[in-house]
Order: sequence, then C-alpha cells, then structure tokens
Amino acid sequence: MTVWAIGDLQGCYDATQRLLEKLAFDPARDRLWFCGDLVNRGGQSVETLRLVHSLRANSVVVLGNHDLSLLAISERREDEQRKVNPDLQGVLFAPDANELIGWLRTQKLLHVDRSLGWMMVHAGLAPKWTTTMAERHAREVEERLHGDQAARLLKNMYGDKPAWHPKLAGVDRHRAIINVFTRLRYCTPRGRIGFEDKGSPGTQQPGFYPWYEVPGRVERDLKIVCGHWSTLGLFIGHGVHAIDTGAVWGGKLTALQLDTDELRVVQVPGRDVPASPPRPRTPQRRPQAPRSV
Repeated sequence: MTVWAIGDLQGCYDATQRLLEKLAFDPARDRLWFCGDLVNRGGQSVETLRLVHSLRANSVVVLGNHDLSLLAISERREDEQRKVNPDLQGVLFAPDANELIGWLRTQKLLHVDRSLGWMMVHAGLAPKWTTTMAERHAREVEERLHGDQAARLLKNMYGDKPAWHPKLAGVDRHRAIINVFTRLRYCTPRGRIGFEDKGSPGTQQPGFYPWYEVPGRVERDLKIVCGHWSTLGLFIGHGVHAIDTGAVWGGKLTALQLDTDELRVVQVPGRDVPASPPRPRTPQRRPQAPRSV
C-alpha cells in the first residue's frame, strides 16, 4: 500500500485527475490523505467534491477554511446562498448537494496515524499544543460538527477573536480552535494569530513567526503534513511538510508519499488559467531538497 498526502484542491478537478493519473493511483492498494480546502475558486468544485467523495473508502480528509465556509453557507436561506460565487453555488444547488455536504460535514479537523508516524491538519497547530492536546481539541469541535449542534457551531465560527487560551469556553473556544486548525500561518509565542499576514516568511509584522518556528513551541512526536499556505510554497522543515503549492493560482498540485523514509514528491500543473492574478512569492531556502517526480 502507498499513502499519498495531497495539497489544497480548491475545486481544481482537472489538476486532481492529472495528479491521480501520474500517481497511478489504485484504490485496491493505495490510500490518499487530502489536506483540506477541497472547494472554492477553481471553477470545478462540485466535480472535485464528487471525485473525493467517490474515493471516501480509500481516503481521509481534514477540513479547511473553505470547506467550513461551504458548510456554513449551506445552513443559510436559499436567497443568501444565491449571493455566493458560481463555483460554490454549483455545489449548493447540485442534485446531489445533500449527500455531498452531509458527507463533508462528517470529516475531521485533524487526522493522526501513529503507526505511520504522521498527522495531517489543514493549516497548523498552536505553539503549546502537543499531539495529544491537538487531538483532544479537534474532537471537541468535531463532536459538535457531526451532531445536532452543527448549525450553531457554523453560525458562530466566524471572527478573528479571541486568541486561543485553554480557559476559553463555549462558542469562543470553538472559534479559537477552528481558527488554529484552519487559518493559522503566523502567530506570536503566546498563540495570537496574525490573520492579516498571508505572504511568505519575512513579510509578516514584527513579533509574529511562522507557526512551525515560534520560539518555545513544543516538540511533537509525529511528522506533520499540511496545506493552506500557498505563498509559502513547498516547505519541508521543523518536522512540517507544507504542500499547498498554489494549484488554484496557476501553480502546481502536489502529492507527498508518507509511507517511505525517502522524501518523494510528485507534482502536476495546477489550474490552467488562474482565477485571479497569482500572488507574489518570495523564494524560500529549503532545509531539504525533495526528489520531484
């Protein structure tokens, strides 16, 4: 069995098919880990969601901020749903919308496989969260998202405050947990997220660090694979493997093999025509150069 982690799809169905073909993916023997943000911006969100849904017996998915946004919009009135972009409307008003959205709501915020030695999250982890703590916080939110409190959770998840603190309770606590798992790029050593900073390292405001480089952060016992941060590009360091390489912006769609000690990366061209001008990127020094296939 081969296990591949795949970066943010964001509705790029054609690129996803190209990548699966290049991987020679065989559902009889292989397994896929999707790093979240399956939908939005790529123009083929419903097709992409159907494809991943069809692979559900052979894959695991963690939710990204765009996936949670789709779930929140699905709880609104139809007239409000018709105000969102056509790509998301394609999902909301598809004949199989209830099946797709119902399945998406059952997915995780964090996936841990100790036998494989990996965990997967969409964005990142708070500086003081151990693996066990992160699992516990993810379960708190997942229990509500998967149960009868989902509508309330989704309605109250928007907002940049408060910053994470272990003494938080109720909707503030759940919002802070969601923000860490799905929106984190930079933060302070105390865990305050720099939401306005979205560029590559070196462009952030003083006092903020890439989440995986924060001074005083805890050591974790598993390697981490994540997405979310397209301006970071392919980054491997500090036990973190960031694989959102901007497929939706005209970059590449990336897969990383997890069941081998060899660092093996496979990439294909992303969306043929960017949905908007690609954001500027600053080349990064990589601690380790992966072998690209």
